[in-house]
Amino acid sequence: MNDSTVTLPWLVIRQDDNGNRYRVGRYATRAEAQKIADSLDGRGPKQLYWVERIGQNGTNAAD
Repeated sequence: MNDSTVTLPWLVIRQDDNGNRYRVGRYATRAEAQKIADSLDGRGPKQLYWVERIGQNGTNAAD
């Protein structure tokens, strides 16, 4: 398997206290993404982290 065939469908998203959203990273499994989100969630006040799955068409599944 080369890098072009690796699928990273799980995103960690951060929202700051002004409502701005940023993609923190992409991960292969939900468990991996959730572990990162949980570790970051306790660091900064007024920041929210969550996990979303990217749909097959490349958009967030929640879109």
